[in-house]
Amino acid sequence: MRHYFTFLFALIGFSMFGQEATLNGYIRDANSGETLIGATAYITELGIGATSNEYGFYSITVANGSSYTIEFAYLGFQSKVLNLDIIDDLRFDIELSEEATELEEIVITAETEDKNVTNIEMSTNKLDVSTIKKMPTLLGEVEIIRSLQLLPGVTTVGEGASGFNVRGGSIDQNLVLLDEAPVFNSSHLFGFFSVFNPDAVKDVKLYKAGVPSRYGGRLASILDVRMKEGNNKKLEVNGGIGFIFSRLSIEAPIVKDKASFIIAARRSYIDVLAKPFLSDDNQNSGLNFYDLTFKTNYKFSEKDRIFLSAYLGRDNFQFGEQAGFNWGNSTGTLRWNHLFSEKLFANLTFYYSDYDYQIKFFSDPQNKFDWNARIVNYSLKPEFTLYLNPRNIIRYGGQSIVYKFEPGNAIGISEGEVRNFGLTNKYAIESALYVENEQDISDKIKINYGLRWSHFNYTGKGEAFTFAEATPGQRREVLSSQIYDQWESIQTYSNFEPRFAIKYQVDATSSLKASYNRMAQYIQLVSNTTASTPVDIWTPASNNIKPQMSDQYALGYFNNLKDNHYEFSSEVYYKKMYNSVDYIDAADLILNPYLEGDLLEGQGRAYGLELLMKKNKGDFTGWFSYTLARTERQTIGINKGNWYPSRFDQTHKLTFNGFYELNEKWSLSSTLTVISGTPITFPTSRFEQQGYVIPHNGSENRNNVRVPLYHRLDIGATLKGKKRPGKKWYGEWVFSVYNLYSRKNPFAIYFRPEESRSAGMTAVKTEAIRLSVIGNFIPSVSYNFKFN
Repeated sequence: MRHYFTFLFALIGFSMFGQEATLNGYIRDANSGETLIGATAYITELGIGATSNEYGFYSITVANGSSYTIEFAYLGFQSKVLNLDIIDDLRFDIELSEEATELEEIVITAETEDKNVTNIEMSTNKLDVSTIKKMPTLLGEVEIIRSLQLLPGVTTVGEGASGFNVRGGSIDQNLVLLDEAPVFNSSHLFGFFSVFNPDAVKDVKLYKAGVPSRYGGRLASILDVRMKEGNNKKLEVNGGIGFIFSRLSIEAPIVKDKASFIIAARRSYIDVLAKPFLSDDNQNSGLNFYDLTFKTNYKFSEKDRIFLSAYLGRDNFQFGEQAGFNWGNSTGTLRWNHLFSEKLFANLTFYYSDYDYQIKFFSDPQNKFDWNARIVNYSLKPEFTLYLNPRNIIRYGGQSIVYKFEPGNAIGISEGEVRNFGLTNKYAIESALYVENEQDISDKIKINYGLRWSHFNYTGKGEAFTFAEATPGQRREVLSSQIYDQWESIQTYSNFEPRFAIKYQVDATSSLKASYNRMAQYIQLVSNTTASTPVDIWTPASNNIKPQMSDQYALGYFNNLKDNHYEFSSEVYYKKMYNSVDYIDAADLILNPYLEGDLLEGQGRAYGLELLMKKNKGDFTGWFSYTLARTERQTIGINKGNWYPSRFDQTHKLTFNGFYELNEKWSLSSTLTVISGTPITFPTSRFEQQGYVIPHNGSENRNNVRVPLYHRLDIGATLKGKKRPGKKWYGEWVFSVYNLYSRKNPFAIYFRPEESRSAGMTAVKTEAIRLSVIGNFIPSVSYNFKFN
């Protein structure tokens, strides 16, 4: 590994200038003052440029004392071309205005044209919020996570499944960040809606491979969601009113051009609408979700700005006085941007994240059951970006995360007698250091290489168990145990995670890209279901659970056609996963202090082909994607030790998304999704005893059958209000139909005896039941408005 560092810094140390100056500053939206992520500053004479970072900052080093023509550009905004005399270092902030007329094209990314070809990033998708808002909706609500599932390599096992799967990874292998704070359950209403309010979202970026060294902690993907900072020019109000919920956001300057805020809220009210029709016993029932998002920022000086953001969201299901459960996320992020020099940009982040759920039965103080669990973490993360010269951008930093796991606090009261079923808390500290360099080797070759070192310390206070060896697939019994004091180390792990990406520019409109990354994951979701449920448990790597690891290789070809009217990309990938967690048959996952004895260690592999064709310009725009993929697992003690398809393996996936600007008033949209059925385990034989059927899998094969093909068509139409000069109110009506032809897509299939049983010695007949979460078309109408 010493030679890796030698190679790393040797590549950096070339191309330093004797007499140089730095042009730097921030690129912002002239209308709102929001910084623009991914805007470009391009020097025509030198053929070099820079891209603004997550905070809108750019920096270019050039020869001192010269005059240059510089073009500032961002797709959807009017470019500005300026002649600047760069004598010594020059701070130059600039604001870009939106196009005078509404753009006709709908694009996946709101960045510069050709960036998909010239940028080194691959296996990365950016979804512009304006694109997401034009897609057909479910019950009138714009949905970010469901929009991601229309991209190649991103799947879900069906309607009502929380989370998403990326390139063979399970749902807990996606790191979902909201302003850098992790969100452990990104769904409302069991996956039908995400926790992200579209009116408060500024940028959405998904990394499937080629993950930079500054990210880590999960095997499958990084979803980085950035919130708006708030309009620092004027008051702006956005909102929407739908059938079952509404949303509202307010943003405004606190001190014009210096400080601003945004606050956004959503709430469903199906329980309010249903209350007049409920019986007296169910009057206290509740079925709703809500979320509240807040962010503010303040510019102390030309070199310092702080950001404070927070999120609070919750789902509530209450069934009268008898039972109920709820779950929710809360996060808080405090960030400080500081410019040490024209070349060195720094950001210090502190965040807090808390995910918890509660289950309650009965309200009688003498007879009830309460259960709650949570995962809380705090983190400090310093990051530095050094714009060394036009050919090298070096990023380095570190992170430390403190975890507190509460796997279950359960109390049962029967006739006044209290019994505690709770489990002890678990603690851990995860740390990391990283360095990476994005380097232009030549006009045709660009590379990004880096190294991440991660360390995990599983600590007390608590009891750690040692388990005896057992036959593979059987429960391991406790051999011994030991008590540890608070923060006393129980087990430590450390891993080096190298990252590498390369781009070769074939010509002005096409390029070849390749990447490799190793990822380590130290926490995992304990669940034997395909999709996450609110009561799933997060647990750390321990003396009995090794951290999960993966190696992924990807190769891609990117091409733009007909002056960027069309974009095409083709990628192949292979991923190998180690120390995957699985479970013995009949594993006891609920409130089990010896849970680790029921876990098995295995490996996985995923490989596939992803194709994407987009049309970016004209009245008709959209994209078509196709994914051919396999995802397999191997665990000693399962499936006779042979490879088997994972539960979320979907061989074929085809999506089509179309947008048509009919005229100035009407725009139309449609989405078609076709996906292979997911594997499921069926019994191969059965036993009968006293009229009851006991299914049995005699072959011991895991996931031996597939559910039928999934397909769905959604359509939408938007009636836009007329924008008049000086008019502050703008509104539009959105009409959509989800599942247009009422396809009953199967979520699961199970067996049961027929209701009418034959008498005597006749064998009991069983029938297969196909469970569909949504079996009919769902129309919706919503009204969206904007005031500024």
